[in-house]
Amino acid sequence: PDLKVISTLSVGFDHLALDEIKKRGIRVGYTPDVLTDATAELSVALLLSACRRLPEAAEQVKSGGWTTWKPLWMCGYGLSDSTVGIIGLGRIGQAVARRLKPFGVRKFLYTGSGPKPESAAEFGAEFVSLTRLAEESDFVVVTCALTPATQGMCNKDFFSRMKKTSVFVNTSRGAVVNQEDLYDALANGQIAAAGLDVTTPEPLPTDHPLLSLKNCVILPHIGSATYATRSTMAVLAANNLLAGLRGEPMPHELKL
Repeated sequence: PDLKVISTLSVGFDHLALDEIKKRGIRVGYTPDVLTDATAELSVALLLSACRRLPEAAEQVKSGGWTTWKPLWMCGYGLSDSTVGIIGLGRIGQAVARRLKPFGVRKFLYTGSGPKPESAAEFGAEFVSLTRLAEESDFVVVTCALTPATQGMCNKDFFSRMKKTSVFVNTSRGAVVNQEDLYDALANGQIAAAGLDVTTPEPLPTDHPLLSLKNCVILPHIGSATYATRSTMAVLAANNLLAGLRGEPMPHELKL
């Protein structure tokens, strides 16, 4: 009953009981914007790790699998002349596209709650249905928020529509993906590879089936984990809290 203010060290707020918070008139501070660049960098790193099979290749060096040169050994998929589909062209989605464009991506597609012509113009990105994005993309990057509409959105139907050579990357929230369906798609060669910075649950149990796959790169939710970004987030979270307790406008308040 005494709780007046909540300050979260994150841009996501799906971990908060928003209905109850709103009912009690509790103010919420969060930390958007400041982690955009760090998360976008990590998204690109994860995409490259998955499509060029970097963890698998590094393991071959350690295990003695690296022998004589072979033309098709450790081959993956490149970004040049590819089509990249972005699910959620918000701040992070745009920052990912901005970083991928110089790799020679031929076309950007995006989907979300509605078209964003001003944001999309910079990349010549086309607003399409989720189905078309799955069918035409060589790389799919998920950067949307977790909402009832996006929960489990990337499922069996979605993966079945993707190309066998396509790579799936998720740096948003684990629950956007049906992990059983993703496992099946990867294990059966329905898609080429996946890179995940987010899972359900977190941490992912060490005996989880996804961890047994060579074509799945999983990181421990480190999207915003640079020293500079986490420091900025911490200061913003503290300032949100102090402003809330003083009854002043927060630097970044979640409008409920």
